Amino acid sequence: MARPVAFLTSFKDFISKGNVVDLAIAVIIAGAFKEVINSVVTLIMTNALQPALEKANVDSIAELPAGLVLVALINFIAIAFVCFVIVQSIEAAKRKKKAIEQSKPDPQAQLAAAMTHLAEVIETKSL
Repeated sequence: MARPVAFLTSFKDFISKGNVVDLAIAVIIAGAFKEVINSVVTLIMTNALQPALEKANVDSIAELPAGLVLVALINFIAIAFVCFVIVQSIEAAKRKKKAIEQSKPDPQAQLAAAMTHLAEVIETKSL
C-alpha cells in the first residue's frame, strides 16, 4: 500500500510544479489559437483564390481534393510564423533589458569610487 501512495505523492508533486501547469495552459491557448488561425486562413485563402475556385466550380478551398491538407499546411506556417514573431519579440525585450541593466552603474562600484574620492579629499584638506 505504501508504494501506490508514494507513486500518487510523486505524481501530485510533478503536477504541482509550475512548468507542468504552464505547459497545460499553453496547450489550451494553442488549441484556441489554432481555431482562430484556421478560420482566418480559410477566409483569406477562399477570398484570395475565389476566381480560381469559381472556375473549378468549388465553393471553398476545403472542398478541393487536397484542400484540407492545404489549409492545414497554411495553418501550420501561419502558427509557426506567429510563434517566431512572439519569440523574437521576447528575445529582443530580453536583450534590451540586459543592455539597460549592463549600462546601469554598479552601486557598489559607485560607493567604492565615492569613498575613494572622499578619502582623497580628506587627505588633501588635512595637509
